[in-house]
Amino acid sequence: MSSVKFYQQENQVPLEMHKVRVVQKLNLLPVEERLHAIQEAGNNTFLLQNKDIYLDMITDSGVNAMSDMQVAAMSIADDSYAGSETWNRAKAAIHEVFGVDNVLPAHQGRAAENILAEAFVKPGSVALMNFHFTTTKAHITRLGGEVVELVHKKGLKPQSDDPFKGDFDLKALNKAIDEYTPERISFVRVEAGTNLIGGQPVSLENMLAVTDICHDKGVISVLDASLLQDNVYFMKTREPRCKYMETKEIYHLLASHFDIIYFSARKLGFSRGGFIISSDPKWTNQMMEFVPLYEGFLTYGGMEVRSIEAAAQGLLESLDMEYISQGPEFIEYLVKELDDYGVPVVKPAGGLGAHLNCSEIVPKLPHDQYPAAAVGAALYIAGGVRGMERGTVSEQREPDGTERFAELELLRLAVPRRVFTLSQIKYCADRVKWVWDNREIIGGLEWTNEPKVLRFFFGRMKEIGYWQEELVKKFRADFGDSL
Repeated sequence: MSSVKFYQQENQVPLEMHKVRVVQKLNLLPVEERLHAIQEAGNNTFLLQNKDIYLDMITDSGVNAMSDMQVAAMSIADDSYAGSETWNRAKAAIHEVFGVDNVLPAHQGRAAENILAEAFVKPGSVALMNFHFTTTKAHITRLGGEVVELVHKKGLKPQSDDPFKGDFDLKALNKAIDEYTPERISFVRVEAGTNLIGGQPVSLENMLAVTDICHDKGVISVLDASLLQDNVYFMKTREPRCKYMETKEIYHLLASHFDIIYFSARKLGFSRGGFIISSDPKWTNQMMEFVPLYEGFLTYGGMEVRSIEAAAQGLLESLDMEYISQGPEFIEYLVKELDDYGVPVVKPAGGLGAHLNCSEIVPKLPHDQYPAAAVGAALYIAGGVRGMERGTVSEQREPDGTERFAELELLRLAVPRRVFTLSQIKYCADRVKWVWDNREIIGGLEWTNEPKVLRFFFGRMKEIGYWQEELVKKFRADFGDSL
């Protein structure tokens, strides 16, 4: 990856290695209309309408800008139900990137998780992982399995200088396998990087150590590679062993050690869909029957063929450091801006986006008043910025109905790749700073409609008191007639 220094140091910013050729008009509502919109949405940013959002930072899944080569690839898609050349090109791209030939399609990452769970999770079984993802856990628990998190304790420290806070606690992993016994363990899953604790990466050394333990003890090793391109960037820039390795060398090494790799092409590939791959056909053969049952035929798996072509090209582009660096560099820039403002933010900067530490922004709010969701509502009111709650709302209640409090109360501000300009990133940082300076106004939320499963997607809450109206009054006092 090249390094471009500015002659005037004060002008140093991340330099995009692409140009914008298609634009989409945005809308910024007046603050009073933003208040109405978030309340109509039940204080759930997922239920906001796109027309009411200025910066959509809820996710980087399926909303990244595609390259010109991806758009061009879509025009040659072969829509044959079986024996499609599009599928052959997708398999060729996966072979180039990962060095494997055993591939199953799925319509997105959580569909791959469903297939994995159906094949390997049994009642009373245990899945060990550095940290859970919401849908991963839901698929395991609905089949009677249990999730045990073994992230190293450094991963739960919001601010530190550790470069790989997503690492497994290897001692705890060894102990857990012995205590539960290999027969009870569905699989050991590494998420690279860890979505719910700030997009923090896992080192190559740690991943290979996990697979060595799994192989020694006869346990299946699984890599969730949805965020792998960010993780590879961090390996290349933070891990001495990887500095002079080619990106493809890292991908191939991981694929040769893990039994199963799955990923969402909405993230890795910047398109749509998902894939499950393995260097050993016995694993894909064991999962194969579930693809036509839940997804579609084995050469499309519920994916639209143009998306498969775009994903194949996107995978090839994920080998290019100029391609994969833009997201982490923009995120690092946003994190530095927020940190310079004094805003509590997860450090070091990870993948996915910037993560506000809401437990420190509103320390008086208890977990059961949902601090991260409250800060998310406040930020939307302040700037039309839609973030995503990654705290207690994103957990699910215990079987006895008690609330499971999150380890961290985070508001994720995702940075879709090649979508926002630096001025928009600076606008986001400015509005977060205003929320931080007016944090005493922010109050809690309470449920009005709480679904039993994945409540963060479509549950509804209301403000406790009238703090949101007070926030609007303060906005008008500070900004006058500005939007």
